[in-house]
Amino acid sequence: MKYRTLGKTGLEVSVLSFGASSLGSVFRDTDEGDSIRTVHEALSAGINYIDVSPYYGMTKAETVLGKAMKNIPRDTFYLSTKAGRYGLDDFDFSSKRIAASLEESLRRLNTDYVDILFLHDVEFAEPGVIYEEAIPALHRLKEQGKIRHAGICGLPLDLFRHMLPDIEVDAIISYCHYSLNDTSLLELLPELERQRVGLVNASPLSMGLLGTRGTPQWHPASAEVKAACRRAAEHCASKGVDIARLAVQFSTSNEQIPTTLVSTANPENIRKNASWAEEPTDPELLEEVLDILAPIRDKTWVSGIPAYNQNLNL
Repeated sequence: MKYRTLGKTGLEVSVLSFGASSLGSVFRDTDEGDSIRTVHEALSAGINYIDVSPYYGMTKAETVLGKAMKNIPRDTFYLSTKAGRYGLDDFDFSSKRIAASLEESLRRLNTDYVDILFLHDVEFAEPGVIYEEAIPALHRLKEQGKIRHAGICGLPLDLFRHMLPDIEVDAIISYCHYSLNDTSLLELLPELERQRVGLVNASPLSMGLLGTRGTPQWHPASAEVKAACRRAAEHCASKGVDIARLAVQFSTSNEQIPTTLVSTANPENIRKNASWAEEPTDPELLEEVLDILAPIRDKTWVSGIPAYNQNLNL
């Protein structure tokens, strides 16, 4: 497993990291035993960074992860969780709730600190609340030693362009913007590098777009995007290759992307993902897939409150 520095945090994170959302049965019903074994397999494969949130499975993911990590030496892995989002439409970015949320997370996770605390999906908050309450709350938690670093996460890239010049954070999570079908995250790299903000890339499969089973009905992508991604996945299958393999290799091979989160509750799947990250990419197949996806390159979807999207001209 390769490791890269996560911006000014100084954390040396594995290029493939573990997103624990699947432990909360977000995508399917999961077995707790399998989930715990998956976490242990991830660590055995050299993955040293795990991200979770109280939102995933309504605290189930944190609870299961806490059981999995209970007897693992805390200095052998990096851990991040989030605050601010607690349900599909349940958001609270107030200073008081963020502090209480962290305490609840620490208890579930069986630890007394997290390496990074992210504000979860900040496009659903009024910007004033983020600037005046949420960010100062993160800074106080850093001073108290309960978090080592502070961050924000969300979907719209303009979110980061607007906020980063005005706030002090150490890292961001961006999802669905550095994958086979969307590489628009590259446009943000100069600003991240200028501020030395650590970058966590998430969802190399674009929340299930890149697969032969068909995209989940809830997925907000357009029919055009879904169809193109399905064609790309089927092309890989016709060559005897799982598009997930190509997607993981594509995302983890870029030296400018410190780490990419993948999520599963299946021990075999995390073993495969970890091995794929260490294998070379098939350049011919990659070119063919990128050609199939060219008509929908960088096409995304809207996320956040209407007033916020209007301000960003989305």
